[in-house]
Amino acid sequence: MDMPVNRFKQRLASGEAQIGLWLGLADAYCAELAANAGFDWLLIDGEHAPNDVRGMLGQLQAVAPYPSAAVIRPVIGDTALIKQVLDIGAQTLLVPMVESAAQARELVRAMRYPPQGIRGVGSALARASRWNSIDGYLDQADAQMCLLVQIESLQGLANLDAIAAVEGVDGVFIGPADLSASMGHRGNPGHPDVQAAIEDAIARIRQAGKAAGILSADEKLARRYIELGAGFVAVGVDTTVLMRGLQGLVGKFKDKPAPASTGGVY
Repeated sequence: MDMPVNRFKQRLASGEAQIGLWLGLADAYCAELAANAGFDWLLIDGEHAPNDVRGMLGQLQAVAPYPSAAVIRPVIGDTALIKQVLDIGAQTLLVPMVESAAQARELVRAMRYPPQGIRGVGSALARASRWNSIDGYLDQADAQMCLLVQIESLQGLANLDAIAAVEGVDGVFIGPADLSASMGHRGNPGHPDVQAAIEDAIARIRQAGKAAGILSADEKLARRYIELGAGFVAVGVDTTVLMRGLQGLVGKFKDKPAPASTGGVY
């Protein structure tokens, strides 16, 4: 059996813009529906959605037959958790709240086998190796790993250049929700100060030769980020898409108040 090639990583390196969707419904059936819709990548969220490792596994399996690339965001950049997520078959991780180059280097090591890294060797138990059915999996796996680090605080912004320079970091994702809160504009990622910081960050990430990413459900902002050169942009969240669709439908038949808005991106 051949090693699965990480097409998402290949497209990042080519500079091709990839359009994604955030998955928070924590359900394999819904994940497959999103994959069928035709997004380039799907973010399986383990930070703010109720996803455990087994739930993530089911969604990886549901998405696998489709061209959409699965990206997993663990709740934290913990070495043991990363080991589990890689073993169930994830090749691309988005790790939240990265604030230093040292932290980024440890994440690179967590995604690689010794001697280059510290990923535990348990391929006989791992879906990633198809239970040792992939010839030379241990020798090939590292090259298919894709690490995206998330910058979402003032400290992370201050260390952005050093973080982006870390070998093994493939992309840097700007988290607008937490970043706006860190900058004193909680719930207002569209604030001019936040937008200026985001645009500057995208430029610096690209100057470092890395892919820049972001999430925005605001079509105008999402298109602006793509114009600025962001390589992977999530343009919606499944929970929001579903809620707005349901509210719109029921509103055609019942008198309902306008839905509340938090002003955030989630």
